[in-house]
Amino acid sequence: MHKSSDRASRVRRGVPAVAIAVGALVTVGTVAAPADAASRSRFYVSGCGMPSSPVDVWKRVSNYKTVIALDGLRATNDESGWRHETNIHKLAGKGVNVVEPVGGLASFYTDWARKPGNKQKYKYSWTCRLNSLIRELDARGYSAGRWNKYAIMGISMGGNSALTYAAKHRKRISHAFSMSGYLNLSAPAMRESIKVALFDAGREAGRGPYNADDMWGPPWDKRWVDNDPFHLTGKMRGMKVRIAAATGAPGKYDVHAENSTKGAPLETASIAQTKAFQTQADRDRLKLSTDYQLQGTHAWGYWQEAVWRAHRAGWFRDRY
Repeated sequence: MHKSSDRASRVRRGVPAVAIAVGALVTVGTVAAPADAASRSRFYVSGCGMPSSPVDVWKRVSNYKTVIALDGLRATNDESGWRHETNIHKLAGKGVNVVEPVGGLASFYTDWARKPGNKQKYKYSWTCRLNSLIRELDARGYSAGRWNKYAIMGISMGGNSALTYAAKHRKRISHAFSMSGYLNLSAPAMRESIKVALFDAGREAGRGPYNADDMWGPPWDKRWVDNDPFHLTGKMRGMKVRIAAATGAPGKYDVHAENSTKGAPLETASIAQTKAFQTQADRDRLKLSTDYQLQGTHAWGYWQEAVWRAHRAGWFRDRY
């Protein structure tokens, strides 16, 4: 489902062994900058029964919003795909602080039902981890804007997760943006496709296959509906929600035939899912902004452009 296109060009690095810790968040460094210029820093979030994970931040004191950017299915533990593959950190010089949590391979950024049956020694608790992250961002004064809330966005797996997390955390999230997300998990064969995707991502990363039953239970379990954006549109009413996808037709970023061949069907499926979500949103009177492109596959270059189009459209601002 999410084969190589959402991390196709990334140079993979080894995953360091990190002890599971419960407790403080530790800042490890900040890049100095002139007054009110954008600066970069990294801190670690601990707790939730998982190893500590890094968070990279680009910020400027005068910015009007902070966005949390979630990764795709093949997230690695060194840096976010957003940092590996895009220039969205430059938003920090144009009004929007950027927060990139690192890690989350095949996790859907959710709290799993149990530990996966592969080499991973802990249960994913990513909803808990994101809650901890937001508390730390609050403590650091990053909740910019008159609404005093955050934007959250993601690609592919992270697009699904961004909308789901937003719907369930309205007190701290005001904006949610899915790019090439799979937003109708109840559609025929989708749960089986997720199962195959998690199996493949874990195997490719060397951890061994992940089993989607360990995430939300078997396909008939209620948790699949509870984490399906298609069934959460009513809970997003009043938020700023944006969706983006392309047709799957090759464009300027499809320079390698293999990547285009794999990315095209993924994007074709995504746009069908995204439009189904839009139809459901219309039924539930959820106002959306949309970004459908005639060319584009499941690849980072197109997602980078989608973020900058959202910025030019004023979507990150605290206004309707």
